[in-house]
Amino acid sequence: MTRTPRTLMVNAALVVGAVLVAFPLLWMVSVSFMPTGAASTYPPPLLPAHPTLDNYRELFAKHAAGRYMFNSALVATLATLISLVFNTLAGYAFAKLRFRGRERIFRSLLGALVIPSQVAMIPLFALVKELGLVSTYGGVIVPAMASVFGIFLIRQYALSLPDELLEAARIDGASELRIFWSLVVPLIRPILVTLAILTFLATWNDFMWPLIVLTDAKLHTLPVALAGLSREHVQDNELMMSGAVITVLPVLLLFLGLQRYYIAGILAGSVKG
Repeated sequence: MTRTPRTLMVNAALVVGAVLVAFPLLWMVSVSFMPTGAASTYPPPLLPAHPTLDNYRELFAKHAAGRYMFNSALVATLATLISLVFNTLAGYAFAKLRFRGRERIFRSLLGALVIPSQVAMIPLFALVKELGLVSTYGGVIVPAMASVFGIFLIRQYALSLPDELLEAARIDGASELRIFWSLVVPLIRPILVTLAILTFLATWNDFMWPLIVLTDAKLHTLPVALAGLSREHVQDNELMMSGAVITVLPVLLLFLGLQRYYIAGILAGSVKG
């Protein structure tokens, strides 16, 4: 087999795979523009015969979708920014600072990765309740302020920074805070973007924890609100697809817009780590 046919076969396989992956998303968008009941016919149509925005109007006018989008955006943005600060500080400390028990503490943290998150929900809820954060945005944000995975990701990347560079800055009289902000943060920027994307996506898509903590319906995030909508309009597939579109589309556009930096961070981490 020559190189050209082999290349064509590989490209054709990639195109088929891309179509199979993209088809459910595209059909979801198509159904969201169909009138009520149109998607339940047999065979189900691929494109709306009479496109309409009624489903989106109902979502925003009757079901306060705009408020839930704001809740999700606020919680995901704050959780991402705060977690970047704490994960970066802790990851850099475990990578480059010398203190007693450093390796022992880090190994203990890594052991927590094998514990399912559901196991920690009951004690975590008890802690959040003691802090008075139940039914507040803080109840969702505080548990996301730092994660073992985020600390591990930053540490592995920071280990690639040459010690000679940091020592030279210390000899020049730079403080540890100045070294961290002016030297370390710019050098680890690719992995920071990667961690920011992962954290934002995880917080935006989180369903279980906001459902437990946010008892006030006005504070619900989009995934929780969409689940409540499904119970109320179980047969309205078109309305549900409209809700799914406004839930998926923002994070999909975010990922597509930043995928270059995300891939760069992953590749740099795999080479330098």
